[in-house]
Amino acid sequence: MPYIKTTTNVKIDTAKADIIKAKFGRAIEAFPGKSEGWLMLSFADESAMYFKGSSEPCAIAEVSLYGSVNPAAANNMTAQITDILSSELSIAPARIYVKYDGIENWGWNGANF
Repeated sequence: MPYIKTTTNVKIDTAKADIIKAKFGRAIEAFPGKSEGWLMLSFADESAMYFKGSSEPCAIAEVSLYGSVNPAAANNMTAQITDILSSELSIAPARIYVKYDGIENWGWNGANF
C-alpha cells in the first residue's frame, strides 16, 4: 500500500508523468513486499515553491507506506527518487526532499488492513 505524492514547481506533462510513474513503479521494490501493483501516485506540478529562498526548480516526494519504514530501504529509495526527479525534471539533487511516513492504519476497499 505505498503512496508517493510529488510536489514540484516544474511542469510535468502527461508523457513525463508516465515515465516517472514507470520508474517509481520499479523503485518502490526497494521496500520488501512492495510493488507497483499496489502503488498509488499523485503529482502536483507548477506549485508555488521556494527552497533556500529561491524559486529555482525544486521538489518534495512524500512516500507513505503501510507499516514501518526500513531505514536501509528508505536510503535506497531516496537515491532512486532523487535520480529520477533530477534526470526527468532537471532538478538539482540538492533541491529535492524525500519524506517517509510509516502508516499503522491503512484503509482500502471499505476496510482497514
